Amino acid sequence: MQELVTEMEKGFSEKIVFSFSEYKGKHYVGIRVYYEDDEGEWKPTKKGISIGIDRYFEFKDHLGELEEYLRTEGHLTSAEGN
Repeated sequence: MQELVTEMEKGFSEKIVFSFSEYKGKHYVGIRVYYEDDEGEWKPTKKGISIGIDRYFEFKDHLGELEEYLRTEGHLTSAEGN
């Protein structure tokens, strides 16, 4: 079972899909790149990650550290991401 939670455009024929899934009784969050094939159908690529739900907050904390670095180094302005 996989549930699409949200998505964002990555490029002309690619998008990033955020999902929640269950496999063999375990829960996962996923972030994966999808591409649009010649028939207009969206299909997953090998580009992405799946993280056990028990490690979600650890992952989120590291994203916060990345954001802090990007802001400190001037790669993000204070207006971005608010």
